[in-house]
Amino acid sequence: MSQRVHLFKKGELSPGNIRRVDVHGMAVAVYNVEGVFYATQDGCTHATASLSEGEIVDGDCIACPVHDGTFHIPSGQPLSFPCEVALRTYKVIDAGDEVVVDMEQEADEASGGI
Repeated sequence: MSQRVHLFKKGELSPGNIRRVDVHGMAVAVYNVEGVFYATQDGCTHATASLSEGEIVDGDCIACPVHDGTFHIPSGQPLSFPCEVALRTYKVIDAGDEVVVDMEQEADEASGGI
């Protein structure tokens, strides 16, 4: 069963930017990586930090704004110390001009973004 949530229009988040959205009390970071949208949990798995306040680096990685650890956005996998636990990812659904996530379905790297 899916729980699809419409977040915003694609044009509201330009490439290279991140937006935090609250979905049913959960903070979600939505990324526009060169025109492809991805979604992960917003909280860093290492320490209290909002990844939506971080920076997209190396093409498709997010750098935590607190301790500079990095995660691969499409897969959520940690890439550098002190990050060791993967981020939860959410499947982004192709819904025309809207960004829609399925909060029940984790993204796989091949189809996580649209």
